[in-house]
Amino acid sequence: MASRGNAANRVALASILLAFCGAGFGIPTPTPWPEQFHALLFQNSSGKLSTIDLWYDFPNGRNFNIIHHQLGSTLYDLEWTNGTSFYYDLDAGSCKTMHFPVGILSPDWLVSNSTYIGVEKVGGFTCNVWSKADGFIVYYEDVETKRPVHWLFFTGMSQYVMTFEPGKVLEDEAWQAPWYCFDREENESFQENGGDLKVPSELWSVLKHTTLLDMAERSRM
Repeated sequence: MASRGNAANRVALASILLAFCGAGFGIPTPTPWPEQFHALLFQNSSGKLSTIDLWYDFPNGRNFNIIHHQLGSTLYDLEWTNGTSFYYDLDAGSCKTMHFPVGILSPDWLVSNSTYIGVEKVGGFTCNVWSKADGFIVYYEDVETKRPVHWLFFTGMSQYVMTFEPGKVLEDEAWQAPWYCFDREENESFQENGGDLKVPSELWSVLKHTTLLDMAERSRM
């Protein structure tokens, strides 16, 4: 019965969308991100739960994911637009330095070459939904407020936006990676090719992020 209800809701929402398009409103386009913001995310990666403090600072060329694993450690994913990223655990004193040919996402990363899927209810929010790179990422945006609500990666990892604060900036000193990140040779480079996975260049920083998370999960097993 629940699945029938969900299907009926999707049909109703699709009908509303078609009515809007027929009235001349057209297919919606994704709202660009603010150039600076803080978001608290809830993440489910193959049943492993965590919260993420996401700090996005495009004018200064930096992005920070502070990943708090459920009843576990805190991992830091610090990304710079020059292609250098640091992935470290302060409690363990470990650090992985990554070199990547593409920097952080631009605020309009979703606007070009995305495919509009339609309207869907997610967590009580009515969202416009877009797919990028043949389902590499599916992005949900609240119809009314235009705030991001949810995104789903091709790996099955999902993230829900719990709070979204445009204009909020993390203080400069918090962006400094620990000294031991610069005192080791445990570096790894990513080449810009996806093999069978066709990934636009602006999404390679996302691919790196999901790869780092998978690497961290394996190291904890």
